[in-house]
Amino acid sequence: MAASGSDAIWGRTEQQSFRGRVRGALLGGAIGDALGAGIEFDSLSAIREAHGEDGVTDFVPAYGRRGAVTDDTQMTLFTVDGLIRAHVRRDTGAWHPPTDVHSAYLRWAATQRDWGPDERKEEDGWLARTEWLYARRAPGNACLSGLADSRMGTVDSPKNPQSKGCGTVMRSAPFGLLVGWEPQLVFQLAVECAAQTHGHPTGYLAAGAFAAIVHSLTRGDSLDHAVQKSLAQLATRPGHEETTDALKRALGAVRQGMPTAERVESLGEGWTAEEALAIGVYCALVAEDLRHGLLLSVNHGGDSDSTGSICGNLLGALHGETALPPAWVAEVEGRATILELADDFAMEMTQGPALHAPGASAPAWLARYPRV
Repeated sequence: MAASGSDAIWGRTEQQSFRGRVRGALLGGAIGDALGAGIEFDSLSAIREAHGEDGVTDFVPAYGRRGAVTDDTQMTLFTVDGLIRAHVRRDTGAWHPPTDVHSAYLRWAATQRDWGPDERKEEDGWLARTEWLYARRAPGNACLSGLADSRMGTVDSPKNPQSKGCGTVMRSAPFGLLVGWEPQLVFQLAVECAAQTHGHPTGYLAAGAFAAIVHSLTRGDSLDHAVQKSLAQLATRPGHEETTDALKRALGAVRQGMPTAERVESLGEGWTAEEALAIGVYCALVAEDLRHGLLLSVNHGGDSDSTGSICGNLLGALHGETALPPAWVAEVEGRATILELADDFAMEMTQGPALHAPGASAPAWLARYPRV
């Protein structure tokens, strides 16, 4: 795997800009997730009947509250946790990020089984001891079954080899935030970690394409250019056709006229990886602003929370946290945890050598992200 971006020299302005994009990507994804959570299983006609012709225009109650997030945000946070742990563990000479991300996903799986964090050990780190994450929010069957035992799926020997659900894409934005990595390695890491639960090529290649798009955005590319770059990467991969076609349909839909819910639905329902990616990308491309893009991405008959999450990741990475609607930022579930983790990730990527090294490390950092 590639060297960490923390090896680069970061100026203060660059650090602040990067932190804003990380915060934007993670908070934006959570907001999109929460906007779609209450209508995830509803048809477009049912959404309009319940919420008016424009559909939902704000958070609606889900899981007993407004602004509740789902497994999409939960798994995204554990992806971040795994990536931080991977970089910290480099000091030990161990460097295999897929293993560290898999360990983080196993910690997420425990939150779906256990009542609370009482059984978590110190070496599980702080995120696994965060109580609000111990909630089942309609997790995908492939994610649960893929993490039901300790064997790590790989591309050559994946878990659930026929599965291509969107559970791969909705958790993969953090790979794109590894700005110090080469694009092809970001793509490959997302692919390898997706195969831990979904073994169909479309399932893991859509995750790789999404991570590559986020990576380009975080490095300052336009969204259209980022999609074109990801298509070039996809073209070299066996089994890329469904994902490539879905992204091309998203680009084509941009040129077909004003964005509507019906045009979103022409791209699919979002239950599969390539459809969720296409819908999220399309809505981000045509977004007049973050509010418009996020609402467009959830008001359709399908997997509204996942398409909202993907769109929010993209728009947040593109524009940064200050572009997010403040009322939604204030109300989204888990905001403090999301921001704390985002800031830790940004600090690890930009200042890691000051936090830990083979010879000397900050004890508080290793307590948060143990090397084991």
